[in-house]
Amino acid sequence: FARQPRRPDNLHRSLNVEPDRLRQILCRRDERFVSRQLALSYEKKRIILEPNELSLGAVGKYVDLYEFADGSLEIVKDGIPLPYTMFDKEQRVTHAAVTENKRLGEVLAFIKEQQEINPPKIRRVGKQRTRYEPTGRKPTGCKSWLDKRAERRASEAAQRQLPPAE
Repeated sequence: FARQPRRPDNLHRSLNVEPDRLRQILCRRDERFVSRQLALSYEKKRIILEPNELSLGAVGKYVDLYEFADGSLEIVKDGIPLPYTMFDKEQRVTHAAVTENKRLGEVLAFIKEQQEINPPKIRRVGKQRTRYEPTGRKPTGCKSWLDKRAERRASEAAQRQLPPAE
């Protein structure tokens, strides 16, 4: 990898893009639907927009969500960033939080005990969510044509095996 270039000149072209615009180009961009509660979801996190004139106009519409390389998020509607608060749906109480907060120590300890009793559910994603699990019960209602044919063939076989009536 340590080869000398053929020409010592710098042949890179200058980039005629503003640094802020370059940051928006080099990020992950996604569209999210804003519910009536001014909320949207992103990577198991609930994002709630602060109510203002622009965010109230985004209800029932899609907004642009930018995730930058440093991990920060920006929600944009019509080129204007919207203020928001974020909640992690799978946030757990740690032992450090119990010991640091002396006033809420008993409440946090109780919450931690409840979380240890009920461990977090492992959520399936994609098609596995709707995987069929048999219950062992027969379906009620109309018989299918396969069931009717099987019954007819069974009755015909039973008639063939009986001796003729005299």
